[in-house]
Amino acid sequence: MTQTAQQLTPSAQEAICEALNQCVAETTVSTMLSQNFHWNVTGMSFGALHDLFQKIYEDHFVAQDDLAERVKALGGHAEGQLALMLKRSKVAEHDGNASAEVMVETLAKAQDTIAATLAGTAAIAEEHGDLLTQDLAIARGQVHEKFAWLLRAHLG
Repeated sequence: MTQTAQQLTPSAQEAICEALNQCVAETTVSTMLSQNFHWNVTGMSFGALHDLFQKIYEDHFVAQDDLAERVKALGGHAEGQLALMLKRSKVAEHDGNASAEVMVETLAKAQDTIAATLAGTAAIAEEHGDLLTQDLAIARGQVHEKFAWLLRAHLG
């Protein structure tokens, strides 16, 4: 049965908000990861990667807001502390001191991680009849899968 945010049970809201906060954390860490790589990439692929990394962090900045606002729409608390996000995230920070190839590989893995987390979030939302969160999570997951593909295309 399809539910609106106000029709969900408190336990459903809690489960969905927990999953969404995981998505926010991983998206936020990936935002900084891609911006860090944007600042520090060098080499023959500089122009293309500099632009791609910027496209990724600009997308992610908007996405973290959309995900956090969905948490709020569901009556939850959007976790906004960076220390908590770093602790929660399955995407790790990087010092940005790496070859362009390592940057691309690292960021592609981050995109895969976020896509998987979003797929899990979509499944939780579907289980509780929250089609709006399910749709948001699926759409975001597709974006992250596309970014992973674009990144891997640079590796040959």
